[in-house]
Amino acid sequence: MSERYEVVFSCYLRDDTPEWVMTALRWHLGMVAEFPEGLDDQDEYLYPLLVPDNYANRRVPGGDVVSLRREVQEFTSSGERYEWELFARNHWVDDSMLYLRGLLDLLAPHIAQPGYGGHFRHISDTEVAVFHFRDGTYEPIKIWGVDPR
Repeated sequence: MSERYEVVFSCYLRDDTPEWVMTALRWHLGMVAEFPEGLDDQDEYLYPLLVPDNYANRRVPGGDVVSLRREVQEFTSSGERYEWELFARNHWVDDSMLYLRGLLDLLAPHIAQPGYGGHFRHISDTEVAVFHFRDGTYEPIKIWGVDPR
């Protein structure tokens, strides 16, 4: 039987995030159907990871939720400043966790606000493993005692 995890992304991407990255993210979220150009290694992106699962047998209360929207972050003398708000809360089986690094690598260079970017936890655990984004990358995280970098 598979192990099950709650995976949460809660971060802002810069407004100038390249369109190919946004298309790849939309593919992961289930907003576009075709595999996006620009993702080099199709083996690392076998299937969209953040598509909400709407089946009735959920293992995490509240089910899957995803959101991607462009939001005004502040008003400046030269106009409004925007960022892309990403929120995704998904239920993953352990096999999907093998692809977490690829998703973190896709997002990290485009993070607008360093620091907390989300977390994951085994559904029976109370402690979370937090994603910390800084300087275009993320701090190492361990899945099953192995650093996925």
